[in-house]
Amino acid sequence: MSNASFAESDPRYHSKNIRRMLDDVSQHVREDVRKVDDPKAQALFETTAEVLDGLNKAYRDFESRNEGAWK
Repeated sequence: MSNASFAESDPRYHSKNIRRMLDDVSQHVREDVRKVDDPKAQALFETTAEVLDGLNKAYRDFESRNEGAWK
């Protein structure tokens, strides 16, 4: 379902945009893990990706009302 399916006043319109941005940043930091040699930076970048992926899931659950908190 594209954003065109939702009115701009629908929170899902914005939620989908935010999820797209979270996914872009998550992919970017995962790519950066391979570009640096510092193990602490690698751990930070991977942790960042995992946190962003968790937020992305929360937004997906909000959109589909899969979790009790969003029902």
